[in-house]
Amino acid sequence: MTAYDPCRAPVPRSGEEACEKTREKARKKARRKRIATGHRIYSAPVTNQPLEGTVVRLVRLTPDHAEALFPSASDPEVWRWMPRARPETVDQLREWLGEMTADPTRRCFAVQRRDDGAVIGSTSMYDLDLAESRTEIGATWFDRSCWGGPYNVESKLLLFTHAFEDLRLARLALRTDNLNVRSQQALTRLGLVHEGTLRSHMRRPDGSRRDSLYYSLLSDEWPIVRETLRARVTAKTAPMLA
Repeated sequence: MTAYDPCRAPVPRSGEEACEKTREKARKKARRKRIATGHRIYSAPVTNQPLEGTVVRLVRLTPDHAEALFPSASDPEVWRWMPRARPETVDQLREWLGEMTADPTRRCFAVQRRDDGAVIGSTSMYDLDLAESRTEIGATWFDRSCWGGPYNVESKLLLFTHAFEDLRLARLALRTDNLNVRSQQALTRLGLVHEGTLRSHMRRPDGSRRDSLYYSLLSDEWPIVRETLRARVTAKTAPMLA
């Protein structure tokens, strides 16, 4: 018998958001149940050790990072392509960070600049499934003052290294808004493969529907992409050392 879904019946547009929240709660409940019954979604130990680079370190994200992250998260230009509404207060951001870090299928990081310890952004692994050896990378943003520098590139180098060399995953994926051409070009330059497009995949904060373009990287492709990332970090760091 098919389980009753109160959101399957036709609802007015004003009720769509409530229905999506109901479905999301059901998905989270199902994940918790699978974990409780031994399903290996997320059984690798979570380490508190930071992922160390030359210009950034990735440290375990906590709700306490909300105050440091709020200036970037509240910037409309920084948040332009994020799939959820921009936080209006530190408390709203703290609540969201709490939801993210409580999800056992996520590994969430704050990006810390090494030279002064400033928290300049965040990035995450989500839908981490060790049984299927895969994850997605997302919820990534950086303070606008750091755009164009080595920080985002090295963060991806550290996170991809963690995925393929520490967790021994076979695959990772990233998705982006169909209108975010800059992101699509950046992912292509890194050597990720465009797999396809999920049409009308999700709702933007303004209510419009977006297509999601999916890009992926496999473990046997990682060595070449790793060298590309290392070279880009070196090139972007050089002007800072001159």
